[in-house]
Amino acid sequence: MGLKLDNVKLAKTLAYGKAREVAGRVKKGIIIGSDTFISFKGKRIGKPKNVKDAKRILKMISGKTLKIYSGIAIIDKYSGKEIADCEMTEVTMKKMTNDEIKKYIQTREPLDKAGAFGIQEKGVKFVKKINGCYSNVVGLPIYKLYINLQKLGIEI
Repeated sequence: MGLKLDNVKLAKTLAYGKAREVAGRVKKGIIIGSDTFISFKGKRIGKPKNVKDAKRILKMISGKTLKIYSGIAIIDKYSGKEIADCEMTEVTMKKMTNDEIKKYIQTREPLDKAGAFGIQEKGVKFVKKINGCYSNVVGLPIYKLYINLQKLGIEI
C-alpha cells in the first residue's frame, strides 16, 4: 500500500524533488524548486491530458471553489542550508457557459495549465474571487519565496 501525503506535504515533496535533482548537477548556487497543483473535492487536478480533458475539468470547476497548492524548496549550495514550504490559495470560479468553455479551449491556453485555466492570461475572466496569494495561483508564491530566502540569510 502506497504512502498518501496530504496536499501540503505533497507540494513540499514535489518541489524539493525538483530542487534536489538540479542541486545534484551543480557545485554552487541557490536552487529553487517549485510545483503547483489544484485540489478540488479531495482530488488533485494537474494539467489536462488533451482538449476533451480540459473541457471536463473546466465544467467540473465551473462555479466552484478550488484550493491551489504550491510547494517551494530552496537549496543553498554555499551554506548547505535547505528549506521547503507551501502556500495555499482559494480561488472561486464563475459559472461558465458551455460556449465560454469552448471558446476558451480554442485559445489553447488551458492545455498547459494546472486546473485548465491561467489566471495570468485569458482565464482571469473566469476567476470570481481569490482568498490568498495571487502569485501562488500563477504558480510561484513570491512572498513565501522571499520570506524563506530571508530565513536562509539570502537577501534579494
